[in-house]
Amino acid sequence: MTIEETAWIYIFSYCGAIGLILLGIFAMVMYRHLIRIIFGLILLEAGVNLFLITIGYRPNAVAPILVEGQIPAAMVDPIPQALVLTAIVIGVGVQALALALVVKTYKAYGTLDTKVLAEKIAQESGTHVIDGIPVEETSA
Repeated sequence: MTIEETAWIYIFSYCGAIGLILLGIFAMVMYRHLIRIIFGLILLEAGVNLFLITIGYRPNAVAPILVEGQIPAAMVDPIPQALVLTAIVIGVGVQALALALVVKTYKAYGTLDTKVLAEKIAQESGTHVIDGIPVEETSA
């Protein structure tokens, strides 16, 4: 593999990772629907995992397996791979928990819109909602 090909692999990998991270953050911040917010979380996790794998990549490297009698060559860093495997397992657990909470929220309130949820929760607790944010009443 030439140096130019290696450079393009790095560029595409880092751009893809940063793009997924930014898209995930955008979805979590800009959308009010809880399912879309969870999809943003999934995109963010995928971007971070791709970024970690890209950090551990080395061109023309081999798997980090040492065999007796073989000369050690340039090896890929195994730590990011182990971190990503752990992050995938934890991410699946977080996503399952988030989806379970969304189902419970929908059954309890009948909506997944965060602004409507804030208004319904505020009505139950006796507070007012200003622009989707519950505000306590103060007596002056």
